[in-house]
Amino acid sequence: MKIKRIESWSTRYVCMVRVRDDEGGEGWGQTAPYHADITASILHRQVAPHALGESDADLASLMRRITEREHKFPGSYLRRAMAGLDTALWDLRGKREGMGVCELLGGVARPLRVYASSMRRDIGAEDEAQRLLRLRDAHGYDAFKFRIASECGHNQDEWPGRTQEIVPAIARALGDEADLLADANSGYDPPHAIEIGRMLNDHGIRHFEEPCPYWEMDRTKEVTRALEPLDIEVSGGEQDCDLALWRRMIEERAVDIVQPDICYLGGLTRTLEVAAMAYRAGLPCTPHSANLSLVTVFTLHLMAAIPGAGPYVEFSIEGRDYYPWEEGLFTPALVAREGKVQVPQGPGWGVEINPRWLEGADYLVSELGA
Repeated sequence: MKIKRIESWSTRYVCMVRVRDDEGGEGWGQTAPYHADITASILHRQVAPHALGESDADLASLMRRITEREHKFPGSYLRRAMAGLDTALWDLRGKREGMGVCELLGGVARPLRVYASSMRRDIGAEDEAQRLLRLRDAHGYDAFKFRIASECGHNQDEWPGRTQEIVPAIARALGDEADLLADANSGYDPPHAIEIGRMLNDHGIRHFEEPCPYWEMDRTKEVTRALEPLDIEVSGGEQDCDLALWRRMIEERAVDIVQPDICYLGGLTRTLEVAAMAYRAGLPCTPHSANLSLVTVFTLHLMAAIPGAGPYVEFSIEGRDYYPWEEGLFTPALVAREGKVQVPQGPGWGVEINPRWLEGADYLVSELGA
């Protein structure tokens, strides 16, 4: 089969992609969220010309060829656009075979344990602890991530003392019966991150995410080495989209847990490469999926199939108040029950894109021979 048509529907936040082959098959995917209208233009300018007329039989070769032909543009936007093509082709393949994507990968569509992922730094310690307790009681979560530091904060907190308040508050409320994770979003330099990591360890926090500016990998590696004797593990990689950097990160064990984002990295195919590298190195893979767009659907399918998958999948708890743009994208909606979320069942990704959402988005098309 050859790729005949690539269509996109985009808003500022989300871009859905449909790919059709020359035999009438079709599949749906998504680029990375945020500035998605810009990504849509890159999809049609820098990705579609290299994909139209090509076979979809070897996605790794196709993704590599696009990367090489656009070698002057090795950054995030190209990978974000490639993700739309790649994920749509996986959906097409699943529908062609009558199988879910996780089944194509050798997995089973089943309920997977998730961790309730908070995105908020504008919330006080006790209020956040009470919010997470309510979610535990409503949805059965037994793992939670909360935010510390200030994003890219140069050792500053969202307000003075917030981290020192929220860590013990969350630990008191949930620590005896839940796994706890803390995300610094590039907030610290190594000495301060090491100090914070020891404090987190003292309170039973088991996962310390992105302690230092992610683009300074050696700084994260320094923190990982310093905290190695402790129980806490350092995680990172959500922003990284270069496979050569991923090889170095894993070979040097700059982190204890790898966190690729399927949409940021360039699609499922490239994420499978990272997951395989991590598995060979004995590092668990717990991808970043911080909103309830299709990225979490993709991640559920991945985690139901790969060896070396981490113990849970990231699952945003914020909803329409924080992410109004993720409402009504697809059906069925993802719902947490007893701390787990069902991998969508059915051919491909197992979801249907909402036609009403498409009606309100900007449309572009690239077609073979046009």
